[in-house]
Amino acid sequence: MQRLSAEEQVLIKAVDPTPMLAQVQAWAALNTGTGNLPGLAEQARLLADAFAALPGEVRLIDPAPVSAIAADGSAVEREHGRHLVLSVRPRAERRFLLTGHMDTVFAADHPFQHQVWLDEATLNGPGVADMKGGIAVILAALTAFERSAAARDTGYDVLINSDEETGSLSSAALIADLARGKAAALTYEPSALPDGTLAGARAGSGNYSLVVHGRSAHAGRNPGDGRNAIVAAAALALGLKALEREGLSVNPARIEGGSANNVVPDLAVLRFNIRPRETVLADLFENEIRNLIAKVETEHEVVIHRHGGVSRPPKPIDPAAALLFDLVERSSADLGQPIGHKPSGGVCDGNNIAACGVPVVDTMGVRGGAIHSPDEYLIVPSLGERAALSALVLHRLASGAPL
Repeated sequence: MQRLSAEEQVLIKAVDPTPMLAQVQAWAALNTGTGNLPGLAEQARLLADAFAALPGEVRLIDPAPVSAIAADGSAVEREHGRHLVLSVRPRAERRFLLTGHMDTVFAADHPFQHQVWLDEATLNGPGVADMKGGIAVILAALTAFERSAAARDTGYDVLINSDEETGSLSSAALIADLARGKAAALTYEPSALPDGTLAGARAGSGNYSLVVHGRSAHAGRNPGDGRNAIVAAAALALGLKALEREGLSVNPARIEGGSANNVVPDLAVLRFNIRPRETVLADLFENEIRNLIAKVETEHEVVIHRHGGVSRPPKPIDPAAALLFDLVERSSADLGQPIGHKPSGGVCDGNNIAACGVPVVDTMGVRGGAIHSPDEYLIVPSLGERAALSALVLHRLASGAPL
């Protein structure tokens, strides 16, 4: 810590890693799969109690309505848990946003529900890295930051949403509202690699459902009177795959529908995902999918309804984001933990924040790996390491580091 000022050294010593592991273990013991509303409600209550130790107001915000397409092609309401927001010094001129999520990918009936020590420094468990560990880092970093003189003139919002793992559809408007006017943002997804490497530029992501309505008929007596929705959906899938190009991947993922073997199917639902690395590619895809839908409707004499779109815009590193990455990486080096960043094909709430014109580093969370699998693990010493890094970055931002 040779390059830290005396004030910064005092700040880093104020970071207390002692309670962090117990917090992570208690939170990870509670199942918070995105669809587990009772589990999310209890997690939100526990987090509200924990973040009440910071100055400011803690609120639980109702989710925005979200619809989805069922296997029968009908639109259904998808329920979500409430989102936690902490607002501190909302009238401060210089304000920041810190975000995390309380949900995991492991449903209430998933077999991965327990924690196991892999060695003395590595904890395996659901959500320990993604991102109960990240939430503990936010709380510890802000607790230390509040002891900095620079904090008195700085404000921030903390958002812990309940639906990040399914695209943040019920919290997207809340993210945009909280990002408005912020000088910078930090998001606490786990590091891109176990060595602490940050995710840099990210591709965007869009999830779609195409509902194909054909016409049923007897497959033996009068098949020519039918309009096969499954065949039309297959043509869509092939056409979508043909739209791939450098910087844009298209993944037809599932076709649902059909009936008995002797019936021409009159309904199919095609689900697919796209990953554009640039906004111009996302816009180009929008034009091309409209043309493809019209072509298949004409050739197969079916009607197609589209649902969904790009919910995570591409996140390039613009000049302001480059300055923030430089600040984070210099701060980490000053703490004796040099790190860099690399592009990622994954997406997160950092995509949404960047789309609002706010510079963001979105892998400020713990070191670990194998997320979204029963092998997920947390490197426990990184709890204190990353809390110290965030406290230092926040102090330097509050002290006027340029962006």
